Amino acid sequence: MHYPKVSILLGTVCLLALPANLIILAGQGDLLTGAYTAHNRDVEVVQEGGERFIRLSETPGDGAAWLEDVEFTTGTIELDIRGKNKPGQSFVGVTFHSADHETYEAVYFRPFNFRSPDPDRQSHSVQYICHPEYTWHSLRSSRPGEFENSISPPPEAEAWLHARIVVEDSSIRVYVNGSSEPSLAVDRLTDRNTGRIGVWAGHNSAGDFKSFEIHAGP
Repeated sequence: MHYPKVSILLGTVCLLALPANLIILAGQGDLLTGAYTAHNRDVEVVQEGGERFIRLSETPGDGAAWLEDVEFTTGTIELDIRGKNKPGQSFVGVTFHSADHETYEAVYFRPFNFRSPDPDRQSHSVQYICHPEYTWHSLRSSRPGEFENSISPPPEAEAWLHARIVVEDSSIRVYVNGSSEPSLAVDRLTDRNTGRIGVWAGHNSAGDFKSFEIHAGP
């Protein structure tokens, strides 16, 4: 799918009038419905404080909701994400270049580490993975400190954060809350440059997501 700019507005009034497996794509001035496919998660529309957003349920194992009819290659992904201050139970982010529910890349956050008094835990705040081979555990064991990092300044654990993820042919940069410096800059661990894109939650984690946008360039 060509996307000079595609905005997935997770949380508009229109969502309430649509079937449960639909979200809204806003691109080139038109509103289009876009279906998603969920794996190992329930997906609901939540209203809170006058706004609506998508929530993935808390379930053992990793899970995701992938957009249908959107084939992501390279470009910039922007969205707002919110997790919880629950150690070991809040892993929230974006999955892309997915071939199936076991083969994908992802960038995700561990909000419970953002403001930890332990610098080592803070250094595990944002993570890149490439499943099935390069899990967080295998990367931390074989190449410690290379594919995860702290965030400066550290966000609040249970506040919305804005992520801008620049995906290029061989590299990824992650910017948080408008920072001009990346919180994470890594080489990609696969040459697969196409696949599904969606929102992701890790083992025993729920996650909130809104204002999802895809841009063709950085």
